[in-house]
Amino acid sequence: MHQEQPKNPLHGVKLEQMVTRLVEHFGWAELGQQININCFKKDPSVKSSLKFLRRTPWAREQVEQLYIKTFCTWPYNAGI
Repeated sequence: MHQEQPKNPLHGVKLEQMVTRLVEHFGWAELGQQININCFKKDPSVKSSLKFLRRTPWAREQVEQLYIKTFCTWPYNAGI
């Protein structure tokens, strides 16, 4: 059953969309500085990043938080 999530800024946003948009905004080098994980620093690609992020919850959470902080407007990023 599909439920509406009007207060969830990530509702309907896929991980691939987040990574792609962050790379377009920051570039790989800056993204690797913002989130210190090797998949953004050494031979980065969206495909390899997705593979790592899908099996590493703490890293995915950091990507989600940076996405919210960068692209979502108040009130979602007020506490970040």
